[in-house]
Amino acid sequence: MKINSYRFFIFSLLVFIGCTKDKEQEKRFTEETAALYHPDLKPFYHGVASGDPLQDRIILWTRVTPEDSTTVVKVKWEISTQPDFSSDLFSDSLSTSLQKDFTVKADVGGLKPGTKYFFRFSALGAVSETGETQTLPSEPDSLKIAVVSCANWEWGFFNAYEKISKRNDINAVIHLGDFIYEYATGIYGDTTIGRIHIPKHEIISLKDYRLRYAQYRLDKGLHNVSRKHPMICIWDDHEIANDSYKEGAGNHQPNEGDYAKRKAAARQAYYEWIPIRESENHYRTFSFGKLADLIMLDERLAGREKQVEKIDDPLLKNEHRTMLGPEQVAWLEKELKDSKAAWKIIGNQVIFSDMKTQAIYSQLPVNFDSWDGYPAEKKKLKKFILQNKIKDLIFLTGDAHSSWAIEVATDVAKNYSPFATEFVTTSISSGNGNERSPDDSVKAHEQLMLKNNPHLKYLNNRDHGYMLVKLTPQKAEVEWWFVNTLRLPESKEYLGKHMEVNRGSVKILP
Repeated sequence: MKINSYRFFIFSLLVFIGCTKDKEQEKRFTEETAALYHPDLKPFYHGVASGDPLQDRIILWTRVTPEDSTTVVKVKWEISTQPDFSSDLFSDSLSTSLQKDFTVKADVGGLKPGTKYFFRFSALGAVSETGETQTLPSEPDSLKIAVVSCANWEWGFFNAYEKISKRNDINAVIHLGDFIYEYATGIYGDTTIGRIHIPKHEIISLKDYRLRYAQYRLDKGLHNVSRKHPMICIWDDHEIANDSYKEGAGNHQPNEGDYAKRKAAARQAYYEWIPIRESENHYRTFSFGKLADLIMLDERLAGREKQVEKIDDPLLKNEHRTMLGPEQVAWLEKELKDSKAAWKIIGNQVIFSDMKTQAIYSQLPVNFDSWDGYPAEKKKLKKFILQNKIKDLIFLTGDAHSSWAIEVATDVAKNYSPFATEFVTTSISSGNGNERSPDDSVKAHEQLMLKNNPHLKYLNNRDHGYMLVKLTPQKAEVEWWFVNTLRLPESKEYLGKHMEVNRGSVKILP
């Protein structure tokens, strides 16, 4: 009996030890992205960021990575006009947990307009890097913003972000969408440089989307630009799935589950990982005093109906089809009509201007995913702009993976009548024309586009980078800056093109 009792004791002890190890393993917080961590940044591997600046408040963001998944982490934030936080200090604490993917957002108010601030976080016995940010000026004499879109991990390093982080003369970075891409590895990109998506499969679940954001924020360029400048962000389609709309997406298949659940997961992860105020409506306006109003549109989830696929589809020209949805249209019209600012800037995800592309894309004479796919709503917006004499209107656009300067017209005959201007930023890294075709061929296509579209004043479908927009009461200046390579984590940059438009005019000047 004693021997049997001893054996039972040993067996029970081994079971207890095994269960304890299993529980400890379950509690351990590990991520597939851990190989990308910089050990000196522990536990703030994903850096710090700020966004949605107003004249008196701003969102501060970080992500804490604990060792225990069950931990509730208390995080202190500090913000000051002094880099050593010696005076003019605001601070407070909040908590985060696995429920928020250990992300932290503080909406800090009571700040001074047009003021540079320094901020940092502390948790788990460590202090984060110091971030820099600034509130919106109340009555600026000038304004300079960087404009970006479309960063794909597998196409290359985010060197354009890195270059923007080196600039000390900009007020904010406007991100027009495609902050991440949802694809499985090898579907869209150049994996030969060793940048492989995490997870490797197409992201569908909340865990998947969180991991993809975690990976992207470990890129050096995104890390540094987020630490240096406040961002004003809007989502496009790849934050959910390619060619997304309110009730579905071109890249969502029946075997991938319920789209509403996928969209909700994508939306939750976006709000966790982006320094943005959470609200029912994603569209919103930022005021730069009498100089400019920035009107950010949501052209994906607020009201967009499914894209048509054929030019002869009777739904294409249906007067009730909408990209924005009736509520957002009414809001946009009010914002435009009520604006007293010198410049009205629309943060726009897809190209608004009409484009003749038949000579190049014979199988796709219309880009049904852009405003061309919703001609009735575009016509109504044009009519509203003209009837209400909305002047000095600029569309800032992303999505196209190329650089454009356009005198906006919805009639592209030889004697077209422009009523606004549109400037399109190229991609941070997502593939453009010469990823698949030789430079000479792409240049020939660019010239053909310019010939067939007299309102198109500049087109570059070869280079990656960002756009700089400088506004004064007299004129708007636009510069396209390009990086030499995406294949290495360092690159030089160069000025590709400078153009401008005088206030009171829609003529784009070289």
